Amino acid sequence: MRFFVWLFRALLFFSLAAFALNNQQVVSLNWFFGYAWTTRMVIIVLGAFVAGIAVGVFAMMPSWWAQRRLAQRHAKATAAAASPAPVVTPQPDQSTAPLIDGI
Repeated sequence: MRFFVWLFRALLFFSLAAFALNNQQVVSLNWFFGYAWTTRMVIIVLGAFVAGIAVGVFAMMPSWWAQRRLAQRHAKATAAAASPAPVVTPQPDQSTAPLIDGI
């Protein structure tokens, strides 16, 4: 299994390296109010990719936190239920026991 993980990582690395080598053109990114930023295309595309990942992670955080709180509550409830119950020795019921006087 480790071999396949490293194979996947190598494939991903070489794919990104080939992508970077194929996108060396200088482009201009035009912002508002006449501001422009000139850089290589690969920087802009990878920056947009990283920004998309960040937005996705931040969008998932509330759900992750809710699931974590639920798992913690479940773990506490399971731990409380798994603790041994106190041992109670049964006592004879005095109301139905026969009264023995003067034997």
